[in-house]
Amino acid sequence: MTPPDPRRSSPAAFRNREPILAALQQHLPPHAEHLLEIASGTGEHAVFMAQALPRLVWQPSDPDAANRASIAAYREDSGLANLKAPIELDTTAAHWPIAACDAIFCANMVHIAPWQAALGLLAGAKRTLSPRGVLVLYGPYFEDGVPTAASNLAFDADLRARNPAWGIRRLADIAAAAAGFDAPQRVAMPANNLCLVFVRNGL
Repeated sequence: MTPPDPRRSSPAAFRNREPILAALQQHLPPHAEHLLEIASGTGEHAVFMAQALPRLVWQPSDPDAANRASIAAYREDSGLANLKAPIELDTTAAHWPIAACDAIFCANMVHIAPWQAALGLLAGAKRTLSPRGVLVLYGPYFEDGVPTAASNLAFDADLRARNPAWGIRRLADIAAAAAGFDAPQRVAMPANNLCLVFVRNGL
């Protein structure tokens, strides 16, 4: 009997990958050689980005075993030399299974996880990134003084109904919790999303 295909698919990954790639190409530091992706999900972003950014060693990670199996299957199919095998990583852990990197990318995690996961991500990024390394977060955020799209309000209500610990975060709260980083650069993205670019300040 043929074993089931472990590869998962996310329609959103296909919709947003080109704009995210453009943001990464613009904001990743020239010296970047190693990038850690947090919460890689299906692995489709990892393959697409690693192929488009061959100068980077792309390290995917995910806390979920089924997602890691999907990432591994996509990686094997791709044959990309710069795409590493997925690792298990929980952002709230005091120690991550990677010593250092030049950039970290995380898409669509902080609103589909408890706030502690976002705090752990920021703390872990500070520990792991090299000076002037870059943390790039993609997803929806509430902004003070900026009208919120009706679709984001509905999405937030749906998330909180599914899990009260989930929900779209305020950009100001993320920025306030990002000790060790310069103020984030805000990059507008399609479908009422943002890329937030944090530069490790070396302090």
